[in-house]
Amino acid sequence: MQNLQLHIESLIFAAHSPISYKEIKTTLIEYLEIEIVDNEIEEAIESLITKYNQEQFAIEIVEISEGFTFMSKGAYHNVIGTYLKQITNKKLTKTALETLSIIAYKQPVSKAEMESIRGVNCDYSVQKLLEKELVEIKGRSEGVGKPLLYGTSDKFMDYFGLKSMEDLPKLKDFELPDNSIGLPDNIEISIKVNKSEEE
Repeated sequence: MQNLQLHIESLIFAAHSPISYKEIKTTLIEYLEIEIVDNEIEEAIESLITKYNQEQFAIEIVEISEGFTFMSKGAYHNVIGTYLKQITNKKLTKTALETLSIIAYKQPVSKAEMESIRGVNCDYSVQKLLEKELVEIKGRSEGVGKPLLYGTSDKFMDYFGLKSMEDLPKLKDFELPDNSIGLPDNIEISIKVNKSEEE
């Protein structure tokens, strides 16, 4: 069948976990609205496996957990490991920390509210925090335009070593000069669990 192999390739690529033969078949039948014989699907999968086994591809299709998935080939594990180490070790910028602190204390909060506090656009910082999975979308406001509301994620708790949001420093602990707006340039944001509370 024309393009059957491409349809299967797209399904294997899009699946978050190994996609089973049964899932591939039922999806194709529903989408194409025709009956597909097993050997056509099997031949297409085998062709894809053979295709990606060639040296010009850094990835391959493997059969694991009763399904099929794309994986990097062993020869490229080290370079991928180097990349993952680099992105994991990247520290949050000052602007991202400022935005994150607003979200942590004001959640659920919209970008407009963040920007009114910081006085600058927060799109980039919010995007980076979403990518790092430190914040997540909590829903929509009932206000005009129903903007998205953001809050901290479970990963935020792990990242800063918090047992609960009660472990966040109290706002009164940050002494700001009178008539100041936003966060001072020299503020050091560090979140530590009070040892005396653990004992």
